[in-house]
Amino acid sequence: MVSNLRRMFLEHVGQTSDAPMMLEVERAEGVWLYGPDGKKWIDLISGVSVSNIGHGNKAVIDAICNQAQDYLHLMVYGEAIQSPQVRYATRMAELLPAPLESVYFVNSGSEAVEGALKLAKRYTGRIELISFKNAYHGSTHGSLSVMGGEEYRNSYRPVVPGCRQIRFNNTDDISAITTHTAAVIIEPIQGEGGIQLPAKGFLKALREKCDETGALLIFDEIQTGTGRTGTLYYFMQEGVIPDILCTAKSFGGGMPLGAFISSNEIMSTLKTNPTLGHITTFGGHPVCCAAGMAALEYVLANDLMRKAEERGAQYEKILSGHPAIKEIRRAGLLMAVEFGDAKLTQDIVLTAIDKGLMTEWFLFHETAMRIAPPLTITPEEVEESCRILLEVIDSYYSK
Repeated sequence: MVSNLRRMFLEHVGQTSDAPMMLEVERAEGVWLYGPDGKKWIDLISGVSVSNIGHGNKAVIDAICNQAQDYLHLMVYGEAIQSPQVRYATRMAELLPAPLESVYFVNSGSEAVEGALKLAKRYTGRIELISFKNAYHGSTHGSLSVMGGEEYRNSYRPVVPGCRQIRFNNTDDISAITTHTAAVIIEPIQGEGGIQLPAKGFLKALREKCDETGALLIFDEIQTGTGRTGTLYYFMQEGVIPDILCTAKSFGGGMPLGAFISSNEIMSTLKTNPTLGHITTFGGHPVCCAAGMAALEYVLANDLMRKAEERGAQYEKILSGHPAIKEIRRAGLLMAVEFGDAKLTQDIVLTAIDKGLMTEWFLFHETAMRIAPPLTITPEEVEESCRILLEVIDSYYSK
């Protein structure tokens, strides 16, 4: 029997599919999600790379409560000096390499991408935008236009004009970038494409081509930020600096917050012709900025970037020997377990959820499952989640 709350969920909350997970979560703590009926799950999704510092993190909750007592929304973004915004932007500028020094706060990843695309067109005076097949950048109209899944764009055409796609990790396609190109937007690691890592030298070649043509390079690190891959952002491992960095998800510490980050020179073009070239009411909400700042400092103080790599390596060591697993693609605690078969993956994921593991497959890669738990997961919790997962795999796999 469907509970009253579930019935109301289906009737009155706008739905995104005909088959939502329908998991009713009463509370969450650390890596655990708890249902009202005693059911519990180990969270291997982290709200899609949001809950890096674990659920119910006291440092974040305290920051939220303290800021809420001082003030909530004061004025549309950019008009009032609000301490949480200023402190967070300054801290990010300290941690990021030059010239990533100017932070424009928004509410979400999609909005960060929208702002970045507008900024690139405004700065260069060009209209062409190049993105990659199987990329995911969001669902608003501009971000949808540079999304790599044709199935998601078709029903909403016409999309933003001047958008074209090339192949990820294909150096021949880089020649498509010309002096007509305003920006190239790329996930340094493709998330919904199934955790596809860049080939050696690919991002460097992309950077060089953008420099040659005057196109801006935008890195969408919305899934890979705040320590998820073992460094604050993945591009730091590659030594390739973007002109614009998009961040969100874990950037808000569990609250809705995103940003696009660039140099003062590039960002300043939004101030004139026209004035208020990009505006937002709630972008950089003080409570969200306080939460995000607390989450960032928690990651740094507790060495979670190092632990992300250690726990990711632990998962890889335990799982990689199983004959059903064809490949493990990983950076830190962002991982795809490849089965090579969509039906097998679906069966494993759905059964794993039933057995107490919250996981899923990928939008553009249905033959692999996601492992991306909070970075606070313990070695013992890694072992427990692997035990359950291997039992599920064994129930479907026959040698």
